[in-house]
Amino acid sequence: MTTETTKETPEAAAVPPSGAAPAKKVPQGHRRLLTRRDRLTLGLMAGLPTILHVALVWVTALASIALAFTTWDGIGFDSIKWVGLQNFKELFEQNPQFWPAVQHNVIWFVVLILIPTPLGLFLAVQLDKKIRFSRVYQTAFFLPVVMSMAVIGFVWQLIYNPDTGLINSIIGANEPGKYIDWIGDPDLNLWAILVAASWRHAGYMMILYLAGLKGVDPSLREASALDGASEWQTFKNVIFPTLRPTNTVVLVVTIIEALRAFDLVFVFNKGAEGTELLSILVTNNIIGESSRIGYGSAIAVVLLLISLVVIIPYLVATFRKERRA
Repeated sequence: MTTETTKETPEAAAVPPSGAAPAKKVPQGHRRLLTRRDRLTLGLMAGLPTILHVALVWVTALASIALAFTTWDGIGFDSIKWVGLQNFKELFEQNPQFWPAVQHNVIWFVVLILIPTPLGLFLAVQLDKKIRFSRVYQTAFFLPVVMSMAVIGFVWQLIYNPDTGLINSIIGANEPGKYIDWIGDPDLNLWAILVAASWRHAGYMMILYLAGLKGVDPSLREASALDGASEWQTFKNVIFPTLRPTNTVVLVVTIIEALRAFDLVFVFNKGAEGTELLSILVTNNIIGESSRIGYGSAIAVVLLLISLVVIIPYLVATFRKERRA
């Protein structure tokens, strides 16, 4: 007895047997993957944040630009009067606080870029060596960054207190006749506040540079070591040039931090007695006793223009780099 085995080709298997009903064809077309409830939920999740962003950011920004050319005390929309460039003319020519505020913002940037930024780079380089307890050190140095600026201001107020402050107690300047008023003295208060700002900014820079160092190819270090380069030569000639994108981010972030500085100064002395900043002038004119909303908006527009001078070239360079990639 012999058994014959029949092998079917794929073409033969695909042909239905005679007499069998043809298979139903699945209609080709758009399949609705989301139910009506899913679309409603997705619309709320995407639409509500978009509406809030447009209302709270774009609408208010455009309204501030429009109000910069008006005078308004904030009581009733019928009191808004168009004055053209009068607010800007008064700001540039008659306000005795404007140019000192601009100077202080420039000093703020110079100090942040020269002191805490190199310090943050140094800390990042040391922590990148995978020393013991590096996680603990990272947490300790980064802690001021996650703290509120108001809290940092209160902490440093205790340190600068003329009677019981840490600094005066150490240097013996907490006795009658030897007091050093770090906050009240116009020759010292700006620099005292900058020390507190640098304390926070160093941790911020450390994290940015540490992220950049983690992206450096280890083979570059190995090749430099094989060539007999010292640690400093390796960093100067090999590592630091590869941190160019990080340096760009650090520069932009530092400029923005210098322009938007407000919280720390306001907590210390509300921007008085030699600590004027553009952001403080905006606040004092809009929500202060004068309620000169149009004039305060003009100062805000000047601050916006200064920010755009820095941000727009950075965005253009970033987009060009992405297109080339």
